[in-house]
Amino acid sequence: MRTNMQIATFGGGCFWCTEAVFQEVKGVEKVVSGYSGGNVPGKPTYREICSGLTGHAEVVQVTFDAAVISYEDILVIFMTTHDPTTLNQQGADRGTQYRSVIYYHDEGQKEIAEIVVKELTPYYENPIVTEVAEAQTFHEAEKEHQNYYRNNQSQGYCSFVITPKLKKLRELHADKLKSA
Repeated sequence: MRTNMQIATFGGGCFWCTEAVFQEVKGVEKVVSGYSGGNVPGKPTYREICSGLTGHAEVVQVTFDAAVISYEDILVIFMTTHDPTTLNQQGADRGTQYRSVIYYHDEGQKEIAEIVVKELTPYYENPIVTEVAEAQTFHEAEKEHQNYYRNNQSQGYCSFVITPKLKKLRELHADKLKSA
């Protein structure tokens, strides 16, 4: 791994949405959908996560080149492409597995996350409820959940939920995209 490579882990509702957003960001090398923050032994499954009983959040683990895009910019993109003001919910997806969370991997990430949340607070009508927590074990999701949008663009959820998020990403952060 190159020396500038860093990892960021976020949960912003359904991981299919968050994955699709970060796959378009310049400097992002890899995005993996998975689960984190739970309290059951072993590797959880999608079905178990969807029950809401495991305590896990649907998250993405983003590997990015900090020489191309900063952790702060990654956070701003994350915070502005989902609703950080709804507790345990994104749109029609409800439950603790859909919570808004930033899992930091070191004290520097924690500090930057707290600053970004504070700086963005005035831009939202409602209070930001995004949790900032220490990174926990990351469990990679099953194969069918990887590259979901790329593989299923014509599926209804993709058309009605993910495509509008990508439109918002392109409008707000055009200068940070691979295609820009």
